[in-house]
Amino acid sequence: MTPGTGARRPVVAALYREALPPRIAQVQELAEVRLTKADGLAEAMDGADVLYQWHSFSPALKENWAAASTLEWIHVSAAGVSQLLFDDLIHSNVIYTNSRGVLSRAIAEFALGFVLDMAKDSHGSFRLQQEQRWQHRITRKIHGQSALVVGTGSIGREIARLFHAVGMNVSGAGRTTRPGDADFDVIHSSRDLANVAGDYDYLVLAAPLTADTTGLINAGVLAAMKPSARLINVGRGQLVDTNALTHALATGSIAGAALDVVDPEPLPAGHPLWAMDNTIITPHMSGDTEDYLDDLGKLFVDNLKRFCNGEPLENIVDKTLGFVPAP
Repeated sequence: MTPGTGARRPVVAALYREALPPRIAQVQELAEVRLTKADGLAEAMDGADVLYQWHSFSPALKENWAAASTLEWIHVSAAGVSQLLFDDLIHSNVIYTNSRGVLSRAIAEFALGFVLDMAKDSHGSFRLQQEQRWQHRITRKIHGQSALVVGTGSIGREIARLFHAVGMNVSGAGRTTRPGDADFDVIHSSRDLANVAGDYDYLVLAAPLTADTTGLINAGVLAAMKPSARLINVGRGQLVDTNALTHALATGSIAGAALDVVDPEPLPAGHPLWAMDNTIITPHMSGDTEDYLDDLGKLFVDNLKRFCNGEPLENIVDKTLGFVPAP
């Protein structure tokens, strides 16, 4: 898609921290671009039509909101935006888009990798290798195992597709209970997790962080899981009560966990989770593949072309919900 003859040429304030946004030359072909770091954001937004928030976790927008009076559209290079929304922005007429979908496949692959790591005890094999020990063991198969994916958006659906591809049975949990669809055998209400968690071998978290999902996985949900079940979190650390999870893992209430995100983050040195043999911890990297930055840049360029042509934008966030609603 390219801008038409009468396409608008907007002013774009592009907020970055260190490296410039990828594909910035393409952005400059479409718009007047004001590149800025956080300390210059107020000046850059003066008279600007668009804010390209490449420095996606910066609080600078909230701090300089008074200078954003002409903004029509804000795009952030992240999928999760709960930490970026604030009342003045939520109640404004500014369109807010995110990068939903760009990282979904990579995160789903990471979640499947966690399942395979735990089922085949890859970490146990590595430890034995380091000790130069040839010790035969029995592992678990994943065909026929069941997973409940909490979060039925883009990431959750990619996870479901990959899990189905290896023969797993996959249900979802979302805001409301509804019959199964193309990706999930059935969709439960997230409010019913304590009642249904015991039916699954894997509880996989891929939900956005909202007021309703914060602390969703609490002691009650963990106690309801099978002792042989595993928890996987590729969503947000605050979805889980960390103290309750630590207790469940230490006491054997659940068999294990694989955590790409934690609360707090980073996990402090000396925290009990670091030393647990039944826990895998990675540093919030499940979506970060070799080419993901360029993919994020391409999404903005494509959406900017739509903006210039007066066409509907993709990935519009419902600011009261904190995520892009499913179609």
